[in-house]
Amino acid sequence: MIPASFDYHAPKTLDEALALLARLGDTAKILAGGQSLIPAMRFRLASPEVLVDLNRIHDLAFVEERGDHLAIGALTREYALESTAVVARSYPMLLDAAKVIADPLVRNKATVGGNLAHADPANDHPAVMLAYNAQIVARGPTGSRTIAIDDLFVGLFETSLAPGEILTEIRIPKPVAGSGGAYIKIERKVGDYAVAAVAVQLELAGTIIKSIRIGLTNVSPIPVRAKAAEAALAGQPPTEAILEAAGQAAAAECSPSADLRGQVDYKRDLVRVLIKRTVRRAIERAQGARP
Repeated sequence: MIPASFDYHAPKTLDEALALLARLGDTAKILAGGQSLIPAMRFRLASPEVLVDLNRIHDLAFVEERGDHLAIGALTREYALESTAVVARSYPMLLDAAKVIADPLVRNKATVGGNLAHADPANDHPAVMLAYNAQIVARGPTGSRTIAIDDLFVGLFETSLAPGEILTEIRIPKPVAGSGGAYIKIERKVGDYAVAAVAVQLELAGTIIKSIRIGLTNVSPIPVRAKAAEAALAGQPPTEAILEAAGQAAAAECSPSADLRGQVDYKRDLVRVLIKRTVRRAIERAQGARP
């Protein structure tokens, strides 16, 4: 199909983009990588009257460590995460996800900020950023503000970004000694959305899991943490019994839908299994094993 007609603006600065959004109001839709929006427009699942294309705002594309966090510009392409040394060295869970997002053609255009702002529970970055306890920087007509990742996703394809706000940066806390993370995704074929996936970031104190955060992909209406599983693991040694209890807790608290990728019971049990696998891999990394 052919998209419905629309007006098009390509601002070169963030201030110009914000001014356009303020003037155009609800008629405007932001275009970043466009890997979700453009297909939706082709099938007329989305028919914005105006597109505000951010791709000429070059200072929104960067990946760099700044003191206590990794800063990722909202327009950073997915492929850049795969080729950035600091990501490979210190943020293995982020690298895990970067390698399994769609396919290389999509990753050349898709943006990290767009992946999050789209708020699709089937996307990979929401679960990863939930596990990392990331912070989101947004700028709007009244200035910039920081949003805790736990407060970003409020509904299916819905975030807490205010009208006229633009997501500009993602901040991931710098991992401390004894910490490790992993992302494991099960998909029907390369490039597909996950049947289910689990993101884990944890810190060890000797043989005990001192703290842990777990994000789940595509098994709930909105991107969510597996908080019951976190509670089952925090302060505990990672014995088989503890891991199984955590897996069962995550399976019970998620709410997948039946579709061509599998039935509800299958997806719940897949979450149970993936919790155990992903926690084990995160622990291996925290103990210094190679990725």
